[in-house]
Amino acid sequence: MQAQIQALLVAVGGGAGTGGVVMETNAGSHMEVVKPAIFNGEAERVGGFISAYKIYIRNKLRGKTVEGQVQWALSYVQGGSADVWKENLMEELESGEMEYESIEEFFTSLKKEFGRGEEESVKAAELRKLEQGEKTMEEFVQEFKRAVRGSGYEGGLLVEEFKQEMNGGIRRKLMEVENPPTSIENWYRRATVLDRNW
Repeated sequence: MQAQIQALLVAVGGGAGTGGVVMETNAGSHMEVVKPAIFNGEAERVGGFISAYKIYIRNKLRGKTVEGQVQWALSYVQGGSADVWKENLMEELESGEMEYESIEEFFTSLKKEFGRGEEESVKAAELRKLEQGEKTMEEFVQEFKRAVRGSGYEGGLLVEEFKQEMNGGIRRKLMEVENPPTSIENWYRRATVLDRNW
């Protein structure tokens, strides 16, 4: 009987040197964690899938190889446009054409493939909601620059958005000068100088 108990303790991670007490070496592996929902390639769902998967990795797949983590994630990529992407990726992984150094690299490729439209539209919406209001021009320019990153706005469209969101008095003064600014950097610089002097 004692030999059976000892064998059972060894099998579950306890045993010799533990005084008969079962030692739990990885508490995370016993924690209940919701598995990620199936991801079918819809842009609005890529962020949620990645977040859920990161939580699952931290609690259940810690210590597994990058290849194992990627394979597990791919088992949840099913349906829609995601099927074709997964099939192509699996072929590249199996042939050795593609190899991920980290799970973060896999997430980046997933975002790049499926999240582009979502991120760009969210950033563009954030940019359109900005307005200078009571902020100094320096504060507003920094906030505007942060919102521009990833929005897809550039060139004349970016200048027009900036002009529309800045306070009307400064905009009018800059547009009435003999040589109004043309590039976004000139708009930033000249609007800041005018705001300081005003």
